[in-house]
Amino acid sequence: MNELGIVIIGRNEGERLHRCLNSVIGRGLTLVYVDSGSTDESIKLARNLGVEVDELDFSRPFSAARARNEGFERLRQINPEIRFVQFLDGDCEVADGWLDRAIRTLEDHLDVAVVCGRRRERFPEQTVYNRLADLEWDTAVGEAKACGGDAMMRVSAFQAVEGFDPTIIAAEDDELCLRMRRRGWKILRIDAEMALHDIAMTRFQQWWKRSVRTGHAYAEGSAMHGRAPERHFVRQTQSAVFWGILIPLAAVLFAWPTWGLSLGLLAGYLLLYPRTRRYYAVQRGWSLPDARLYAVWIVLAKFPQAVGFVRYWLGKLTGKRSLVIEYRGAVPSGDPAAGRITP
Repeated sequence: MNELGIVIIGRNEGERLHRCLNSVIGRGLTLVYVDSGSTDESIKLARNLGVEVDELDFSRPFSAARARNEGFERLRQINPEIRFVQFLDGDCEVADGWLDRAIRTLEDHLDVAVVCGRRRERFPEQTVYNRLADLEWDTAVGEAKACGGDAMMRVSAFQAVEGFDPTIIAAEDDELCLRMRRRGWKILRIDAEMALHDIAMTRFQQWWKRSVRTGHAYAEGSAMHGRAPERHFVRQTQSAVFWGILIPLAAVLFAWPTWGLSLGLLAGYLLLYPRTRRYYAVQRGWSLPDARLYAVWIVLAKFPQAVGFVRYWLGKLTGKRSLVIEYRGAVPSGDPAAGRITP
């Protein structure tokens, strides 16, 4: 596989990184691990396994986009002949057979720039947040608008659009894929196991921060590309603003002059829930319990997403860009139970 290189990015991943590296080393691949200021043993772990490590300096803000770009450049320095690059987050493990399957897909479809598959959670039943993430990864097979953080890309296509935008702190993969599609490339999601992910989310606060990050991504994406034909993230941004800001604000502000009648606006959430549940049950083919669970949290997510929207625009108006929004702490290296909840 001399034509394939792998870029892994991470920060304080602990045992997750150990599993990630073990899933790809020993295959004769060109491999680079990019570390974004870890304070645990991540860098030492990678080097002990013989992996090339690129430590991001602190001269510029960290972002997954910046880390992937720098990892790609180091990869090309080591092996200029690579034709494909597999990007992988440090909390993921590559599924058996994925790399070969992805390469074959790119070789058979010369108009495809990015190929991705099914990402699954390692411990989906341990917390509701893990289960929600596992459902989030269950996207439709076929031509897609975007990929996630784990995907194999054609080097020529990646270089043609000059890689990720390093200033974007979330959903940088969506923005990259948009620019690729504008150049005529396709994004393809195939029916194949791609990666095992360990989100290790155990607290509501973590879910809230992650949802704030999502709202920030919607606001930034729509500000950058919302007026273009793709209307990038416009619908998602409008939904977050309407349900997360306008409805509750109108309900409260007009409660006194309407003798409380305006509070009836809050009943709209009861209508949003079945509509969302129906979408996932009918159009996505999920089981009714899964559709119900996901719909409840989709409705709740409108509020932190609205916070993310406000955060983005406050930062833009004041000239103070948001830094990466982290929702997890470090996982101890060498702990075989890292990322799990002990019964």
